Parts: sequence; C-alpha cells; structure tokens
Amino acid sequence: MGQQYNEISEKNQSFIEQQKIFFVGTATDNSRVNISPKGMESFKVLGPNRVIWLNVTGSGNETAAHVQTHPRMTIMFCAFDGSPNTLRLYGNAKAIHKNDPEWPALAAHFTLLPGARQIFDVSVDLVQNSCGMSVPLYHYEGDRDQLKNWATKQGSDGIKKYWDKKNQKSIDGLETKIIEKNT
Repeated sequence: MGQQYNEISEKNQSFIEQQKIFFVGTATDNSRVNISPKGMESFKVLGPNRVIWLNVTGSGNETAAHVQTHPRMTIMFCAFDGSPNTLRLYGNAKAIHKNDPEWPALAAHFTLLPGARQIFDVSVDLVQNSCGMSVPLYHYEGDRDQLKNWATKQGSDGIKKYWDKKNQKSIDGLETKIIEKNT
C-alpha cells in the first residue's frame, strides 16, 4: 500500500541520493506524455519541498516545452537493488536557462556537465512511496560517457547549432525557447 507525505523526509532523501537513475514525466493538456530517464549526478534535494535537476542536451526538449504551459512534473525513483521501493515526487517545475538570473546560484549545486541546457527547479507538493516489488533487480556498472564526449566535441557553438536544429520545438510543435533563453 502506498504512503503519501507533504514533504521529502530524511529517509526519502537518503533513498534519492543512493539512486543512479530517475525518470521525469510531463505533459500539457494536448501533448503526448513525455517520460525521460535521467542520471549522471544531476539531481539535488534543496529542502523538504524543493528539488533541482540538471538537464543536458539530448535528442528532444519535451520537458522544457511542457513546463512553459503546464508546470506539473512527476519525478520517479525506483530501487533496482536492495529493498524494493518506488518513490514519486509530484509538483510544479520551472525551467531555468543559462541567462536567467537564478542560473548561477542553482548551477553552483552541480559539477556542470558538457551540454547543460536547463536546470529544472521543482516545488514538491506530494511525495509517495509504494512497494516497488515488481521492479527487477539490476546491477549498476557505471555511467555512460557518450553524451559527455559528444557535447565536449561539439563545443559551445556546436551545441547552440544543435539546439537550433533539434531542440527548438517539441514533437507536438510546442516552442521550447532554448535559443531565446540561452543566447
């Protein structure tokens, strides 16, 4: 049976800090639901009702497009080793870009990864634990280096060209405003 809380407890924060992967879900009223896997030491708990995560350049930019019109976001962690647990954080998110005034203070929480494009600042209003007994056991071998290597090779100008070509609109045609915010 799931348990619901109004904030992230120390126990839940400890669980979050042990995870190597998390999943982010967003949608607008009329868009496809987007669920993205994330990793690479890109998640921080700032308080019992606030988390941030660093988003790096990828093939799409759905999350940024969605939160502009519907800021709701669900973040899910699940235990792939040890005791079973699935933890969901529900809340509202704001995309912070490199030229936004909040960027320097939030970016200081991370070792910035090559190709970093946004930080999502999430106000958490519901925390839910559920059993996770159907989640299989997996062994963590390490992070992949391909995305970091690709972004490093592109350089700043190459990343901006990629954003212009691939990250301007969601798959549903919604504007992401990535170039406008990061130039």
